[in-house]
Amino acid sequence: MSLDDVRAAIDRIDDQIVALLAQRQEQVEAAATFKADDAAVRAPDRRAALLARVRDRAVEEGVHPDVVAATFTAMVDAFIALELGERRTRGS
Repeated sequence: MSLDDVRAAIDRIDDQIVALLAQRQEQVEAAATFKADDAAVRAPDRRAALLARVRDRAVEEGVHPDVVAATFTAMVDAFIALELGERRTRGS
C-alpha cells in the first residue's frame, strides 16, 4: 500500500461523510419545523446529551473521544448557524 492508496481510501471515506451530512441536513431541516424559537434551535440540553453519547460511541469504536467531540461540536455549530439563518430569512 502506498500513500496514494491511503489518500484514495481517505477520499472515499470523505465522500461517504459528505453523503451522510446531506442526510443529516435533511433531518435537521425536518426538525426545524417543530421548533418555535432560536432557543429551541440551540437546544443546549440536547447538544450536551448528543456530545456525551458520541463520546461514548467513540470509545466503543476505538476513536479518540476528543476528536469525535471536536468534530461533532463543529458540525452541530454549523447546522445551528444554518438553521438560525434560515429562520431569519423566513422571518420566524
